Amino acid sequence: MKIIIFIFCFLLSFHIQSQDTRPIRDDIGYCWKPNQFNHLINFLESKTNDLPNVQKMVAGISPHDDYLYAARAYYSLFKNIRVKEVVIFGVTHSTVRKKIGDPQNKLIFDDFLYWSGPTKKIPVSALREFLKKNMPGEYIMTSNLAHKLEHSIEATLPFLQYFNPEIKITPIMVTGMPFAQMERISDEISKFIIAYIRQNRLQLGRDIFFLISSDANHYGQDFKNTSFGQDARAHELATNQDKKIAQAYLSGNISRLTIKDLARTLWGKTYRDFDSTLWCGKYSIPFGMLTVLKILKKIKEENTLRGRILYHSDTYSNGVLPIKNTGLGITAPFSLKHWVGFFSAGFFIN
Repeated sequence: MKIIIFIFCFLLSFHIQSQDTRPIRDDIGYCWKPNQFNHLINFLESKTNDLPNVQKMVAGISPHDDYLYAARAYYSLFKNIRVKEVVIFGVTHSTVRKKIGDPQNKLIFDDFLYWSGPTKKIPVSALREFLKKNMPGEYIMTSNLAHKLEHSIEATLPFLQYFNPEIKITPIMVTGMPFAQMERISDEISKFIIAYIRQNRLQLGRDIFFLISSDANHYGQDFKNTSFGQDARAHELATNQDKKIAQAYLSGNISRLTIKDLARTLWGKTYRDFDSTLWCGKYSIPFGMLTVLKILKKIKEENTLRGRILYHSDTYSNGVLPIKNTGLGITAPFSLKHWVGFFSAGFFIN
């Protein structure tokens, strides 16, 4: 009997320990082995000397496409980040929405103690539990399943950990919601993030950073998005449209009105209009930027950010990186009938 009890306790302990870390979702498009990721970084360092060096960022936008497509965009952002913890606003993709009942008007948290990283587990910041404890219940939900299925946050972690080995994260998935609801929820979350920052005497951009995950337009017949056609001219027109949106709303001075105009541009007539420009960060970007602005206004007495597009491309224009021995693959094809745009951006206080 004692042996049986011991085995049961051991198995129970193993199960509990295995559940404390959010498992890896994508081991094809992203790289989780240290030596392979180092090989990728060495390649990027040798091939991307023309990427900008920037300082004093407080927030940024990262892609979550496959590294073989978008590694230059990741690298241009993360090589400039040196902080202790990061709040990450992720997407809730349609495949995930279908599996979890398509919740609306909420932020989705998890219960994991750690997330996976290439070199070691990445701890979740105490900020997450502080937010879950204090935010109104109608604005939040907790779902480990949602976070297990969603890849937009995990995509950022290998790059984030490489440049910030002791990083802590607060992972948050943003669901669909109209702009008025974004205003209400961002009021609440910014209030409690400010309290946490002040309690822990953190400085924006040095101790804590705000990261938003998003890819740009998803174009082609697979996405039911062929408004310009499906030839080289269509690709040129659609990518130019992406660039104009990014430059108009995510570079230069950014205010609440800028963010509201961006949301209208990405959403079309209503926030649920999926026939508009298919950026998967159509909710995470406006919500994350509103939250950052409100935090700045209280802490720095600033209500304006300056944005800078660091890198912009798409899966068709450059194809896959000519690099081997990384263990990386691609999770989707590229052609004039199927391509995805992506970019990285940094945001600064004047």
